[in-house]
Amino acid sequence: MLKYVKNVVLAVCSMWSALVWSDVVIKVTDSNSRPLANAVVFLKSPDLIASSKPLNKAEIAQSDRTFIPGVQVVTVGTAVDFPNRDDVRHHVYSFSPAKTFELKLYTGKPEAPIVFDKVGIVELGCNIHDSMLGWVLVNDTPVYGRTDETGYVRFDGNPSDSYKVDVWHRSFPYGAPYESFPLNDQDDSSAYSISLQTPGVSL
Repeated sequence: MLKYVKNVVLAVCSMWSALVWSDVVIKVTDSNSRPLANAVVFLKSPDLIASSKPLNKAEIAQSDRTFIPGVQVVTVGTAVDFPNRDDVRHHVYSFSPAKTFELKLYTGKPEAPIVFDKVGIVELGCNIHDSMLGWVLVNDTPVYGRTDETGYVRFDGNPSDSYKVDVWHRSFPYGAPYESFPLNDQDDSSAYSISLQTPGVSL
């Protein structure tokens, strides 16, 4: 039985050096203070966003009636191929606001890739195989990471700047957006804490 988790809490620790480079460590925990693995965390700043470019190559294949990878992270403007490597036809679609598209029944590789030109979360499905689910996470920063089994993700050697983060986890309800937070200065200017408000589903 799936259970709703109402408050996923992110404990964020930042270690700022006296130089123009900084290391940022983020810990993600659920409402019971348990580490949350495989959360995707995007580190954002004006400089990082200005440096972002579309990826040269990205794909989401269909193999064994599964999207591979199930979660694909791309920067804005990236063109994604959707090759079908199964011996059955698939009908890939998304109704997500960040990208609505449809690849009608096909085998092999569609003639043209899909360009993801807007920040957001794109949920994928197959009109023939209801169990096939996938996500494209589109963001305007090239710097992101996934939390490990202990709930931590680390970003090393980024220009010291005013950061914010976008966070996503596959337990978010369908259609839920990124949760976005500024890393506000605390009294000691070294530790940050933010609370994720979107309800999620404990898998």
